[in-house]
Amino acid sequence: MALLNFKRKTQEVVTSSPEVEAFLQGYSIEVMPRTAAKVEDFRALLPEGTRVYIAHIEGTPIEEMVATAKRLSADGYPVMPHFPARIIKDKATLENWIAMYQGEAGVEQALMLAGGVAEPHGDFSDSMQLLETGLFDKAGFKRLHVAGHPEGNKDIDPKGGTANVDAALQWKQDFSQRTDAEMAIATQFAFDAKPIIAWADAVKAAGVDIPIHIGIAGPAKLQTLIKFAIACGVGPSLKVLQKRAMDVSKLLLPYEPNDVIAELAAHKAANPDFNIDKVHFFPLGGIKTNATWAINNGGASGVPANPQ
Repeated sequence: MALLNFKRKTQEVVTSSPEVEAFLQGYSIEVMPRTAAKVEDFRALLPEGTRVYIAHIEGTPIEEMVATAKRLSADGYPVMPHFPARIIKDKATLENWIAMYQGEAGVEQALMLAGGVAEPHGDFSDSMQLLETGLFDKAGFKRLHVAGHPEGNKDIDPKGGTANVDAALQWKQDFSQRTDAEMAIATQFAFDAKPIIAWADAVKAAGVDIPIHIGIAGPAKLQTLIKFAIACGVGPSLKVLQKRAMDVSKLLLPYEPNDVIAELAAHKAANPDFNIDKVHFFPLGGIKTNATWAINNGGASGVPANPQ
């Protein structure tokens, strides 16, 4: 009887609003080679056509990155590997990475970002320099994403404020007019919808019309999220987690992004021209946990590889 009850609980589907269901359509998710290796079958978890970003952490061999891309591509997923400028030595290395991804995994999408290291390993220090090489356009990449920071970024603006981040977005807007590739802004995760909405509105008011794919942290232990949030430079919305940590009744419960998703979804439904176009998940509590949350909250489900 206990086993039966367990199965029923794991198969229970949470009812969500039509606004949340619509907002979650076409979401993307981020993996690393070591986290992807723990997933037996992505097709049982992720909807067909889900864009899967592959995060490139310093020290990860390019061969592992390409092997992960090849596996996901073979399963039918469009793959978008990270190209972190500060760990790419030179133009020849960049050209080699592009050739490996295309030749072995058929990759035609890329996320450009500076990368989470203090000092460049070679010629590149920011994503704009990668784009300026022209190598992605030359290789015929169909989609190029760039980073966005709803709460600023102290690596880019060490004295505070958003002057450098804002200038970079303007440059990326200009570049979007010069490339044939489709572009989007994939953002750092945040936990409070109101500052996200204010930032997105400000981006639009500044004349940047690149669609935004908003970063959302998936379900995870509170301690895990706080650790990642501090390491990734999450700004004022970190207080959402800190406030939760002070509530003893919630301290041991996993964080889930229900509130921030619901508020953003409601705003999108009320303002159809809102420039946040998609959700991008950071599965900090595990890929399966995140995918299951998305399914239970109105996102499409994966299809078993061998349905009976």
